[in-house]
Amino acid sequence: MASGGQGLRGVQSPSLADQIDALLPQTQCTKCGYAGCRPYAEAIAVGDAQINQCPPGGRAGIHKLAQLLSRAALPLNPANGIEQPIRVAVIDEGRCIGCTLCLPACPVGAIVGAARRMHTVIASHCTGCDLCLPPCPMDCITLVPVPARVWTDADANAARRRYSAQQVRRVRAAEPTVPNAAIPALKAATVAAAIERARERRAAGS
Repeated sequence: MASGGQGLRGVQSPSLADQIDALLPQTQCTKCGYAGCRPYAEAIAVGDAQINQCPPGGRAGIHKLAQLLSRAALPLNPANGIEQPIRVAVIDEGRCIGCTLCLPACPVGAIVGAARRMHTVIASHCTGCDLCLPPCPMDCITLVPVPARVWTDADANAARRRYSAQQVRRVRAAEPTVPNAAIPALKAATVAAAIERARERRAAGS
């Protein structure tokens, strides 16, 4: 095992967590049981997590981690999910009410839109994490398999950068212009009004 330290000419060498994180797919799906790929990497590095908790990484990812850590490979833990083809979120724009609840849910900022405006997913940025599904009050988001797509190291590196940028946006958004206690009620009222408008539009068109 390697650990962080001074390399040649004072260059900081990667820590064990860095090396593990570099092998993870960076989907930030939380299926491993941690808040993101980096926390999972840190947990593996200190022995708090196993190497078989990442469904997006699948068998290939487990073998890479096993090789890095000089451990025996393990089958993917079914408690964390199953390995699947790459999937991309697609929004049914005809049903989207522009509630914006999916925007902060996306860990890599792949969903764009504004309040009361149609949202859409940037397919090339989507990691297929499915974290946008639960907050959608209209159930208008689905995950579509893209079997021909291969998730590359370049994809993982780009997802890591987007995740970091999204974290910065979340910190900034944590400084609300209304009292914290009022935010849930405000959101609920906004969503309820949007749903009612959507119903009225559908009724008028029928």
